[in-house]
Amino acid sequence: MQNRIPPQPGQESVWDYPRPPRLEDVNKRIQIVFNDVTIADTMRAKRVLETSHPPVYYLPPEDIQMEYLIASPRSTYCEWKGQGAYYTVAVGDKRAENVAWYYPQPTPAFASIKDYVAFYAAPMDACYVDGELVEPQPGNFYGGWITKDIVGPFKGSAGTWGW
Repeated sequence: MQNRIPPQPGQESVWDYPRPPRLEDVNKRIQIVFNDVTIADTMRAKRVLETSHPPVYYLPPEDIQMEYLIASPRSTYCEWKGQGAYYTVAVGDKRAENVAWYYPQPTPAFASIKDYVAFYAAPMDACYVDGELVEPQPGNFYGGWITKDIVGPFKGSAGTWGW
């Protein structure tokens, strides 16, 4: 990639991530806040790393206040993970449609994220990785979370190309 940002010590470049993507355990605290309520808090997340994308974090349902998630009729298909299903998040009088997704029957390579839930960062009040407020992946389509230890440019940013 011509405009690749060289990673500094302690940083990762999304251009060093693999394709097909890799799934790995996360030993960091992940928190999600919506309408001033912490709806998720875990130390047992997993992340998916794919070329050109910031990590997507998947959280175990046991560490999410699932009463705030409403099953949505929306579905999508990922060539790597399989058929995805969506949730709408509703807390009090605030609602965000189709802002979380999961794989009820993932492909064998991603079996360990069965029913784990990923959230788009932009519609949330805040998403944190070890206390750091994340920046949503640009483009309003992808679900990656950007932190200070991840460098791009990222798919979805102006001037980046797709596959």
